[in-house]
Amino acid sequence: MLILHERDKLIQAINFFVRNTRKCGKVKLYKLLYFLDFEHFKQTGRSVTGLRYNAWPKGPVPVSLHNELERPTDDLQKAFDFGALAVGDGWMLKITPKLDFLDSDFTSREITLLKNLAAEYRDTDAESMIEATHLENLPWDQIYVKQGKKQQEIPYELAVRPDEAGAVLRVARDREELLEKLR
Repeated sequence: MLILHERDKLIQAINFFVRNTRKCGKVKLYKLLYFLDFEHFKQTGRSVTGLRYNAWPKGPVPVSLHNELERPTDDLQKAFDFGALAVGDGWMLKITPKLDFLDSDFTSREITLLKNLAAEYRDTDAESMIEATHLENLPWDQIYVKQGKKQQEIPYELAVRPDEAGAVLRVARDREELLEKLR
């Protein structure tokens, strides 16, 4: 069964991560979504949320979501309360779900990834999440450090080893062709 509700998945992924991890402000959320999307792309040739990530100094940032959180759209306001939480000498965005988590738009693979990421990073703070995305040879490092393309988009293809790229991209292309036929 093909499931394509990327916007619904994005909202529900945010819902899942803020419910199942601690200290989940913007920075941690961005990194969790990045790991979700890039790991899923590595396995299937497509992202879960449809977000694009740019290589910012503190790691991958989904710029469209970042901008949207400055002025939340109606669907985000319906799904979440947004506030500020004091931390140390600063603050972090506090996201509180208004709706129950619904897994109906996700595949079993996506649910497994959500659960695994939440378990792995449950107690991790934002600074440690940044470090996790800065590891050598990961996609952020390839763009930001090795290629010097600061602020530029991180291609999903960097999630896949070069010797696997052809096969993964073929699967994704075949899927897109099937979707076109179904439309």
